[in-house]
This record gives sequence, structure tokens and C-alpha cells, in this order.
Amino acid sequence: MIINHPLLGPRDSSEFSYLGDAALLNRPSAKSETATDDFYRYQYLRDNPPGEHRELWYHEHGDRSWLVITRNMTTHAITKVELARDVKRAMIEASKS
Repeated sequence: MIINHPLLGPRDSSEFSYLGDAALLNRPSAKSETATDDFYRYQYLRDNPPGEHRELWYHEHGDRSWLVITRNMTTHAITKVELARDVKRAMIEASKS
């Protein structure tokens, strides 16, 4: 599988490590009254739907960047690759408005 890295161009997936659902970017607050339940759901409960899914990948054998890759779970076709830092910044900006 080829991953089109936003900074480095096309790279083989063997350079990357899959690290799970991109929902991990939505870390719950430790100060919440429901923090224990929130962290349990955050750590252990995941959906595995067919179709489009956003995943975290780490460029371990390259520039060590974190990527959010949108991929079809049935066909494995990659439809979007973004730097995770940009995705997180956009999430923070969206929560301010």
C-alpha cells in the first residue's frame, strides 16, 4: 500500500506503523466527573465499521510525523492523508467557535 505523505510524497506503508483510530485525538478531560468512564471508552471501545475510517499512522522509518489517513476498510483505498497536527489544530479551532 502506498501512502501519499503530505510533505514527502508517495511512501510505502512499510515505513509506517498503524496506531489505531484517529478518534484518539479526542482525549477526554481528566478533570471531568466522569473521567473514569470516559477514559475506559477512549482506551478500549472502538467501532470497526465497513467503509471510510480515519486512522492514526506514524512515519517510523522516515520523518517521524503522525498522519491521519482516511481509508476504506473494505477496499483499503486511501482517500485522504493529513498531518495529525493540522487535524488537531482544526479540532481545537472548531471547538472555540
